[in-house]
Amino acid sequence: MAKPTPGEFIRQVRAEGSKVVWPSREETVRTSIFVGIMMLILSLFFLGIDSAFGAVVRWLLTIA
Repeated sequence: MAKPTPGEFIRQVRAEGSKVVWPSREETVRTSIFVGIMMLILSLFFLGIDSAFGAVVRWLLTIA
């Protein structure tokens, strides 16, 4: 495949950039809130799992 010239490359980049459909402000805010909520839920979940495994390991070390 032949390399395009710098000018042709810029034209291709502009053509592809014009095809991009940007999300609306409402979609961006909604998605950001969803990501924040999921991050909070998953961090609490993994905190609980880590605490449970830590307690089990501490208990196993005390009986050894």
